[in-house]
Amino acid sequence: MTISLHPLSLTVNGEDRGPYDVPEGLMMIDFLHEYLNLTGSRLGCGQGICHACVVIVDHPDGVSEEVRTCITGAHFFAGKKVRTVEGHAQTDAESGAQMLSPVQQAFMTHYSFQCGYCTPGFVNAATLFIEKLRRQPVAREDLEREIEQALNSHICRCSGYVRYYEAVRELVLSMPELMTERAKCSGA
Repeated sequence: MTISLHPLSLTVNGEDRGPYDVPEGLMMIDFLHEYLNLTGSRLGCGQGICHACVVIVDHPDGVSEEVRTCITGAHFFAGKKVRTVEGHAQTDAESGAQMLSPVQQAFMTHYSFQCGYCTPGFVNAATLFIEKLRRQPVAREDLEREIEQALNSHICRCSGYVRYYEAVRELVLSMPELMTERAKCSGA
């Protein structure tokens, strides 16, 4: 039996990577870990349920989405732009120090995680949520529902949900440009 290898090139965290000769059925989580040494995304359930493994795929039309890497083959990502949890922090040009993204900082401030296993997935989900609100601000009275919808598919085995949700809520409330006033209804 021979393993069929195919070339794979993609953009990861703003850097063009590849081509790599990658086995046909290799899952993306394994490609990230073994070929790129990006181990931030976690293999949790291995069935696409917990979302600890998600990365962000940025499409040419400006829409981004979470994709579960434990059930999605690496070749699905050929030619795509991918952001992993390692790509959120920025390096300060003067000092060389890593500066956390606003989402990461909010999670640190709220001690949102316990074991931290689910944190990469929550960081990616919250980042997409903030980006969505930059395009389509939310009414204050809809904020709780929107946060729940953005984070609901992510599983935290340590029960840190409250702190994750609080951190995202506080972050959004600290950025008034992400919210809008509810349109006034006319009529009786």
